[in-house]
Amino acid sequence: MKPSVLLAGYRVMAYVTAVLLIALCVAMVGKYGWPSGTDVQHVGETATTTIGIAHGWLYMVYLVLALLITRLLRVPVGPMLLVLLAGTIPFGAFFAERRVVQWFRTWNAAKSGPGAGAAEQTGSAHS
Repeated sequence: MKPSVLLAGYRVMAYVTAVLLIALCVAMVGKYGWPSGTDVQHVGETATTTIGIAHGWLYMVYLVLALLITRLLRVPVGPMLLVLLAGTIPFGAFFAERRVVQWFRTWNAAKSGPGAGAAEQTGSAHS
């Protein structure tokens, strides 16, 4: 798999995982924050189950893609674990995604050579 395709897949899953986790937190407020038997509590209970299952399955996809991209970029174990766990912390995957993109750009510039990184950043064809 091409590194850019892997990064794109990771970025999509980071956003999907983060949004679902935030939606799950909102649903839990509805489930536990309203009196039992109310419409809001019932909707919260149904949404918690549905969103929780979706988040759980999609988090597994996020884990695989995050593991693949961090191994490709040779990220040390500590930061790698933080990226992997980011999908379990509300808003965490947004921050992890930004960091992984920075690592990818640094890795790509280093792989392309010293002159290619400067031309890529400025958008010019000349160094």
